[in-house]
Amino acid sequence: MSAGLIGSTTPLVDRYDLALVDLDGVAYKGHEPIVHASDSLTEARGRGMRLVFVTNNASREPGSVADQLTGLGIATEPAEVMTAAQAAAQLLRTRLPEGAKVLVVGGAGLVTAVREAGYQVVTSADDEPDAVAQGFAPEVGWNQLAQAAYAIERGAWHVASNLDLSIPTAHGIAPGNGSLVAAVRAATGVTPDSAGKPAPTMYHMAVERAGAREALVVGDRLDTDLAGARSGGFAGLHVLTGVNSARDDVLAVPGERPHFIGADLRSLLEAHPEPEVGAEGWWTCREASARVVDGALELGRGSSTDDLDVVRAACAAAWAAVDAGGSVDPASVPELAVAEG
Repeated sequence: MSAGLIGSTTPLVDRYDLALVDLDGVAYKGHEPIVHASDSLTEARGRGMRLVFVTNNASREPGSVADQLTGLGIATEPAEVMTAAQAAAQLLRTRLPEGAKVLVVGGAGLVTAVREAGYQVVTSADDEPDAVAQGFAPEVGWNQLAQAAYAIERGAWHVASNLDLSIPTAHGIAPGNGSLVAAVRAATGVTPDSAGKPAPTMYHMAVERAGAREALVVGDRLDTDLAGARSGGFAGLHVLTGVNSARDDVLAVPGERPHFIGADLRSLLEAHPEPEVGAEGWWTCREASARVVDGALELGRGSSTDDLDVVRAACAAAWAAVDAGGSVDPASVPELAVAEG
């Protein structure tokens, strides 16, 4: 698949039969809806696109997530939710026999997934667990982190549901599971194995479950959602409703680049133009243009920094410069805030 942006002359909903949709920052933010999410996903379903909600959140059970989505106007069944807790349980199966003891640090979703995988859930290092499964939950505190550290120091295998350093909430950006995992890692010196994004494990599980022909990853984070798409060989759509911005897209490292960029989930229902290179190094996307000269990004005369096509042209120019062995000065890249339509 292309290392840069790709185009689609037809709406993405008509090109891909399955969307692997992230939750926080895409379908909702904290407990609040995201504008256009419900209407766009409902229309996508009505036009034949199946949905699986794939989340690095391991604290909640699929049924709870489905209930929240349904309450926000996105009708969802538990089978349409794939969590990092389920992926962590699958990872445990690669090394541990059924019946092994697992110390779970996290919420109900992780406890349920580990039990359903056939393991005995324990809460203390004194129970001599074979592994520690760690996932985010708001109630995780020092004692649970300490028990995890004690068990890992005694030889337990450390499995993290994900390594997200932060999570978006209705109040702002808060510490994520990766920050809590970092505390245990700092105490033990042991780097855990991770089941969540950017590992593509959950994406492959979801595609296999759905029997999809061609899947599209939809996310708001470059280092997890879109990196997982790249590593798993899936096309990735970055929507600008969560953690990462359009400016982040321009400066993205190759392994985290999206294939498509949209302001929000309405972009599922739209065609996406592909930037083209022209004379003097200018990359154009419809009326927008950009190029890199001596490491500085230049936008075409008259280009508005709230135009999504400018973002696409800027990404194409910056990525081409980097792929050719050059660099792009971050100071030359403006914020590129995309105006809502």
